[in-house]
Amino acid sequence: LKGSGLTPYSRMGDGRAVLRSSIREFLASEALHALGIPTSRALCVIGSSTPVWREKQERGAMVLRLAHSHIRFGHFEYFYYTKKPEQQAELAEHVLNLHYPECREQPEPYLAMFREIVERNAEMIAKWQAYGFCHGVMNTDNMSILGLTLDYGPFQFMDGFDPQHVCNHSDTQGRYAYARQPNIAYWNLYCLGQALLPLVGEQDLTVQVLEGYKTAFPRALGNAMRAKLGLVGDLAPEPLREADWTLVADLLQLLAAERTDYTIFWRRLSQCMTVGWWTSETADTAWRAVDDLFLDRLRWRAWRARYRLRVGDAQPQALGLTMLRSNPKFVLRNHLAELAIRQARDGDFTEIDRLLHLLQSPFDEHPDMEAYAAFPPDWASHLAISCSS
Repeated sequence: LKGSGLTPYSRMGDGRAVLRSSIREFLASEALHALGIPTSRALCVIGSSTPVWREKQERGAMVLRLAHSHIRFGHFEYFYYTKKPEQQAELAEHVLNLHYPECREQPEPYLAMFREIVERNAEMIAKWQAYGFCHGVMNTDNMSILGLTLDYGPFQFMDGFDPQHVCNHSDTQGRYAYARQPNIAYWNLYCLGQALLPLVGEQDLTVQVLEGYKTAFPRALGNAMRAKLGLVGDLAPEPLREADWTLVADLLQLLAAERTDYTIFWRRLSQCMTVGWWTSETADTAWRAVDDLFLDRLRWRAWRARYRLRVGDAQPQALGLTMLRSNPKFVLRNHLAELAIRQARDGDFTEIDRLLHLLQSPFDEHPDMEAYAAFPPDWASHLAISCSS
């Protein structure tokens, strides 16, 4: 239970949660699950009339949060820095036996477990980046030992693509900006490796496993971005990976220069591929919808020509259908969550149900719900999201 009151772990806080943050976590965790991003789940939200003070007085609430484990990197750090080796060993044995039993068969079980944790987190962060998800507070106590997305606070799916976007208005230094998330994950894994070092006993081997992140993350991100472009199966032979990454990198630079809406761009590109390259009224209309996202048409069309050359003789309709399964139509934009929260404060929870229905099938068209896939309104850019969110 998150927000149930004082526990031995509440420190100086009140152990409460507000309705606003509880609704956001409930919707976001289900949204990420539907996108295939590893995450904790939310079974339900329970409202309360108890007042809770954050930036202001708000209604309280609780979330019943589910996961195979809520153990974080910070648990290991705690025992490491408080010099409690027996408890550290007991915790490591618990995680090893319950969650990584296959590592028991390895010559160095703890090192094998650390390798699995590194790879799982590399996969998770790659999916964050591919879908434009910003976590906002990537402290080591918010990093899962199972590679799950945990502790939804000032998260955000980006609207206009900006690698330097900071979703947490409390993060004045931009430590957890979107583009910094992969390196922050590496730093957090470094901290975990240091905490596990007394159990592993081999610093060089621990560093070697940690450095595997520098291979695992680019590989996972490259695969995710290639899938967004439909470059899978026969279109993804191994020797072309470097050239494909150049194609992706140039596209991301263009999206950043124009602050192009990230979700809408990828969905429209996918829809264009389903109608093909050839000239027809349908194709012209579809491609015009993508062209209109860019002010620098020459730069965009130059990239599009490179993409078409890369795709070659592949059937665009089949490629487009593949892309539609990698590029969602619906994500939990901040303004959508905000509207649901405002209604919930007045006792109307229908918007939460509607959003949940959409977010559980984000790749489907839902033609009667087009407004939820539209550009965000101007007021959305003024929403301030903090840790208490």
